[in-house]
Amino acid sequence: MTPLQRIARRLGYDLAPRRTARSPDAQLAAVLERFSVSCVLDVGANVGQYALRLRAVGYAGRIVSFEPLPEAHAELTRRAAADPAWQVAPRMAIGERDGEVEIEVSAESDMSSILPQSALLRRISPTSAVIRRERVPVARLDEIAPAWLQRDDEVVLKIDVQGYEPQVLEGAGALLRTLRGIQLEMSMVPCYEGERGFRETIDYLEAAGFELYLLLPGYFERKLARQLQVDGVFVRPPR
Repeated sequence: MTPLQRIARRLGYDLAPRRTARSPDAQLAAVLERFSVSCVLDVGANVGQYALRLRAVGYAGRIVSFEPLPEAHAELTRRAAADPAWQVAPRMAIGERDGEVEIEVSAESDMSSILPQSALLRRISPTSAVIRRERVPVARLDEIAPAWLQRDDEVVLKIDVQGYEPQVLEGAGALLRTLRGIQLEMSMVPCYEGERGFRETIDYLEAAGFELYLLLPGYFERKLARQLQVDGVFVRPPR
């Protein structure tokens, strides 16, 4: 605190910077706190970026991360090792069925997807080029998540799977009705073939009983001067 800020506080004013309180991550943390979220299911965790952001803004609840790619899963496991409230599931993708699925591995691993890249993404982001295809295990969330959940948990499902969100939601089955909230990427412009648009996503989740509480900035493409993706945070209000 600067001398001017100390003087102002004695006089009843607060000149402290407000940037942190207004940051998107801080807004997300406020939603989690408001609804006493005790567990976050982090689907498409990559190397743990999302979980680390939650910890940075003060979320202390349990996190369970899911990631299918071997290299990313190894780094994710390393990062979570020192945090007893952060668990990493065995390596797997989450989808609408159990078995195996082929994933297109991108040179930027967080852009890897089970869906093919769109022509637009290939054109504007050559650094995201597919470098190989790999078969990975896939499982339904409603069959595996209960092993990590407790009876009185308030659960948020976070999904970051590059267009495969509808399949993850389908595989959640009856678990969907028990969730307090869902955070997922929504496309304003298709980056992957066959992905659901943001209007359809909002309609789907509202029909399932969730309300849109927060929009967080996502992929902004400078070459197009256009927002391509945003994150929607949906909450099922208490009855």
